[in-house]
Amino acid sequence: NMSSEEHHQQKQWVSERQVGRLHVVGSNETTAPIIDASYRRFLQAMEAHLKTQPYILGNRPGASDFAVFGQLTQLVGFDPTPSAIAYELSPRTVAWTSMMEDLSGLSTEQDDWNCPTDLPDTLYDILREVGRGYAPLLLANSRAIKAGENSWAAEIDGTLWRQKTFTYQGKCLRWINEQYQALSASDRALVDAVLEGTGIEVMLFVS
Repeated sequence: NMSSEEHHQQKQWVSERQVGRLHVVGSNETTAPIIDASYRRFLQAMEAHLKTQPYILGNRPGASDFAVFGQLTQLVGFDPTPSAIAYELSPRTVAWTSMMEDLSGLSTEQDDWNCPTDLPDTLYDILREVGRGYAPLLLANSRAIKAGENSWAAEIDGTLWRQKTFTYQGKCLRWINEQYQALSASDRALVDAVLEGTGIEVMLFVS
């Protein structure tokens, strides 16, 4: 019920703020082709995976589902450009995003999880996509933080990636390591076996 003039001012403020933050997360003309290609590969991997089971780690949602859902609420449900790509490449991901919106009444059992020693091949395609782009980004950003550098450049997926150093991404890498180190020796061995060869394993031993 605000005035049209105030509404216009708020719209301009939000737009400028969000566009101005693109450099913080590495979105720029140099990285755009890498991001676009990775998004398309991820959607294709999700499409194949959702043919085998309803959630990322089995027949019940877990933290990984909610993490991906958080991104896809914007990419599939809000922004018209990535939404159109999702509808074209992965209608199952579009449907999954809608389903994740309301899981009330869902009954789950402990054995709804995938067995960690017998995971579907389609899951590894998703993990390898994370290892292909996100893992080297986190490592390069972490090195820049330790060196006190305001920006960094690295080769990611065979292409030069440039961005400003992002403190929050440094925290993300630290949290991943803390969670991994908190596991029991037997659980760490399971994680190591699952992640071996995906490219993600390089993130687990960063001090």
